[in-house]
Amino acid sequence: MTSPSALSVWAVVSFLREVLEANEFFSDLWIQGEVSNYSRSQLGHRYFSLKDPGAALRTVLFRDSMPGFQLKDGERVLAHGRITIYPQRGELQFVSDFVRPEGIGLMAAKFEELRLRLETEGLFDVARKRPLPRFPLRIGLVTSPTGAALQDIKNVLGRRWPLATVILAPAMVQGDHAAGQIVAALRRLAGEPDLDVCIVARGGGSAEDLAAFNDERVARAIYAFPVPVVSGIGHETDESIADMVADLRAPTPSAAAERSTPDIAQVARVLRVAAGTMAMHVRGGIAETAADVEGTLRRLQRAAPDPVALRRDVRALERELDGGLERRCAADRARFDQQAARLGALDPMATLARGFAIVQKEGAARKPVVNSTKKVRPGDRLSVAVADGAFWVEVS
Repeated sequence: MTSPSALSVWAVVSFLREVLEANEFFSDLWIQGEVSNYSRSQLGHRYFSLKDPGAALRTVLFRDSMPGFQLKDGERVLAHGRITIYPQRGELQFVSDFVRPEGIGLMAAKFEELRLRLETEGLFDVARKRPLPRFPLRIGLVTSPTGAALQDIKNVLGRRWPLATVILAPAMVQGDHAAGQIVAALRRLAGEPDLDVCIVARGGGSAEDLAAFNDERVARAIYAFPVPVVSGIGHETDESIADMVADLRAPTPSAAAERSTPDIAQVARVLRVAAGTMAMHVRGGIAETAADVEGTLRRLQRAAPDPVALRRDVRALERELDGGLERRCAADRARFDQQAARLGALDPMATLARGFAIVQKEGAARKPVVNSTKKVRPGDRLSVAVADGAFWVEVS
């Protein structure tokens, strides 16, 4: 019968595994030791033990984390990974993601492991690197306030591009606290309004002196920075993780200042040439416009008569029109008089005035004109119209 307080093996092993995996110390370990009991599975995973004279630790290197060299028994290596428990056997197991020969040194192994991991994540992709602004006016700077790099950068900027304002975010650039201060300085500058570019710089030094720029926190802060970042760290032969993440890597702090800015003397020369070219085009345009206006005036002068001559011609035309109008009116009056005479000759009253009379038969609806003796009989009443009136007569 099982005691009420007893736990299953699975519960105990699972609890221990959760405790181990929740502890940050055990999730980011570097271990050095000798390879023993090395084997490779059909799936490509490597299984071996890391041992020293006092202990041994079962280790697995999955096929996605190939070492880049041939593992074999007796090889002394540096390995990075995490501690867990393999429940089926109840054994501690070191799950490694990076293995290098011990001869390269721990610092170099850490550098290579971080480089490979960040490269896999895409932090070094060329496609994401941003172009620098052509004419930066606000430049952020992360460096030591007491180092030679600061003065070198100020000298270069003052000579090449004095129009820019430099916003310094001071930070330690070496030592145990340097990485944290560099990250804090980048975060402060990220909040600066209208920042155009940022320079992260320090002078030369040993590999240990430059260690802060191989810190993962610094790399991710540079990657997340809102404007392009130019790195100028150490000498030309020094290449840090920060250099790989930056949008542009310069070999020295002075070179970083040069590559971040244009040369004001060259800009002035370009502007002078542009101004001269523009002035030439303007003068040419004015001359061309003046020629067009002059040509237009000539065409107008050819098309339009002289105003004095035009007035003279108008007056002559008026006189000609007046004379023609008078002649036309006289001719019209003559034709009117002639027509009036013809009409007068046909006027019945004119005929009566000459002693004639118009005789009409009374009693008929239309009063027909009597122009023959045959049209009357005795007893007919006739109306006789003369020049000054009419009277009645009766035929007898």
